[in-house]
Amino acid sequence: MSRKTGVLELAVLGLLHESPLHGYELRKRLSAVFGPVKRISYGSLYPCLKELVATGLIAEDTAASVTGVGKRGRTVYKLTAEGKERLQDQLGDHGPAAWEDESFGVRLAFFGQTDADVRLKILEGRRTRLEERREKVSSAMGRTREKLDRYTLELQQHGLESVEREVRWLNELIATERGPGSHAAVSARPRSAK
Repeated sequence: MSRKTGVLELAVLGLLHESPLHGYELRKRLSAVFGPVKRISYGSLYPCLKELVATGLIAEDTAASVTGVGKRGRTVYKLTAEGKERLQDQLGDHGPAAWEDESFGVRLAFFGQTDADVRLKILEGRRTRLEERREKVSSAMGRTREKLDRYTLELQQHGLESVEREVRWLNELIATERGPGSHAAVSARPRSAK
């Protein structure tokens, strides 16, 4: 399974853990999880759903479909016991794949279902990865500053500032995770403008 497919599978299983959903509603919820940058098409969602049904991780529930006169019934998808086990395995994974750009946001979206020690390891891993990235970009900018035009230099500076902002944000999340009442503190903490 590719990393992209694995991230979509995690998101689908995580959303179906919350409640059974039909494809249209699932796609809307996935858009909220993935954010405005990445749109999930039906062309990627339905093959994923078909595969998850075939492997027994989710089940189709046509009895729960609401039909009316002249309306086609919608298939509702729900998580199976095997799907719940797979979701727990995926949520327990805190290795490097969980820190990467492709999967970190989705993992973060399901932190409410993730054990506190795993959340902390993922946050620390992500921070380490970004600190490494920040050092590489800073070093490269120092070596090539004179060779770059103004706009390329601005673009690199913008990227560096974005990484620095995310590292500060991760430091705040890590401090909150380590503090008392971590789950309540994260969800109740007001967002500060940066």
